[in-house]
Amino acid sequence: MTTSGKIWTAALAVIGDEILSGRTHDRNIAQIASWLQVQGIRLTEVRVVADDMDAIAEAVNALRSKYDYLFTTGGIGPTHDDITVDAVAQALGVPVVVHPEARAMLEDYYRDRPGGLTDARLRMARVPEGATLIPNRMSGAPGIKHGNIHLMAGVPTITAQMLDALTGTLEGGAPLISETIGGYILESEVADILREIEKMHEGCQIGSYPFFREGKTGANLVIRSTDAELLANCVDALIQALEEAGNDVTPGGI
Repeated sequence: MTTSGKIWTAALAVIGDEILSGRTHDRNIAQIASWLQVQGIRLTEVRVVADDMDAIAEAVNALRSKYDYLFTTGGIGPTHDDITVDAVAQALGVPVVVHPEARAMLEDYYRDRPGGLTDARLRMARVPEGATLIPNRMSGAPGIKHGNIHLMAGVPTITAQMLDALTGTLEGGAPLISETIGGYILESEVADILREIEKMHEGCQIGSYPFFREGKTGANLVIRSTDAELLANCVDALIQALEEAGNDVTPGGI
């Protein structure tokens, strides 16, 4: 679903002590950001939050009110320290209940698996009261949707399944598109050019990403817009300005 004009925004709360300690390297930020961009929604803020009820609840209330959508990853599994559901319920001021459809999904998934549906596994059917489910074909345990909040798994492959289930269901704007040019140029020497070209092309943003290769310093410049014509005009103007200043640039980046 798309609505022109409005810029739709989202935040992501990455939950887990293992992320903060460095034991686990998060891979969900990039895949969620890319998926949101295709949906016409911009990931605007990311927070990493410890496994602490009050900290999670505080982050949830701050982010859900500031952005159109809030996604969380982590803390919805079967163990005692998976407390995201409880923390979100606390933030919303609602009780935690066992969702009958989630219970049925888990019963079906674990019917022929060792141990069956244990009490620990049944924890994955718990939701804040009033929630709906996000299907997950990989492990049976669903994600959870409550208003503009989307609770998702911490395991990236399972998160991907949940994102797939959400594809096309969220209202968004025009997808952000981009072009890249690059060259062995110094950011400090072209900063004024970048600023001026961006100012002249409203609706476009220019990001500079420096690199060091083969003993030389350079930068790839990424130009973004929701309008293909505006983007093309901005790219052409930037290339011209850089070349007039004596810089060699390569379309597509280096």
